[in-house]
Amino acid sequence: MEREGYYAKKLAAERLRECYEIAPPRTRQYLRAEMDFVMSRIKPIDIVLDLGCGYGRTLPEMAAKAGFVVGIDNSPSSLELAERLSKKTANIAVKKMEAAALRFSDGIFAVVVCIQNGISAFHADQKTLFTEALRVCRPGGTVLFSTYAEKFWPHRLEWFRLQAAAGLLGEIDEEKTAAGVIVCKDGFTARTVSAGEFRNLAAGLPASMTLTEVDASSLFCELRKAID
Repeated sequence: MEREGYYAKKLAAERLRECYEIAPPRTRQYLRAEMDFVMSRIKPIDIVLDLGCGYGRTLPEMAAKAGFVVGIDNSPSSLELAERLSKKTANIAVKKMEAAALRFSDGIFAVVVCIQNGISAFHADQKTLFTEALRVCRPGGTVLFSTYAEKFWPHRLEWFRLQAAAGLLGEIDEEKTAAGVIVCKDGFTARTVSAGEFRNLAAGLPASMTLTEVDASSLFCELRKAID
């Protein structure tokens, strides 16, 4: 099953939310640390774009600090749930859109966020994801992509096994699952991006790049868009 169909139909809305609800303590720590890093980059006046917002898990927290937050995803059911969960928050908007083909004007967001390994999970051309995120980011603004750190592999695998046991993912193919790659027998795959791959993706783009490992669980690629 292709990623678009998987996340739009099988792993969407309430099923996606359940993935986070059953997360074990170490995974919850990872999710908290990831968001703390993102929040440290957001200012009260910022307009923020969340790529792959799913059911809106991260939107309220970002909206509590930012001026305005836009979340995009390709799953109608996830976006419907995101709208319901954020309906009382005036500075949140969600839109159906592909992260590799953003329908926004150039340079309108102060911060563009793609966390929870979206850079890999989207199964889109990663260079295009980088160039599109930078295109809609204002000069001097920040783009954040995160992936799993290598040290987090045992905890990540534990979490995915729990999801599979709960019927949220297909059965994990243990023979093919190794070295940072999770493969399920129904076609679902989850890879990561290495530090070297992040460097290659950022090469030649109009931005400075910083790599930061957070909590021994996330690897962040932070792009600061050049000022003309």
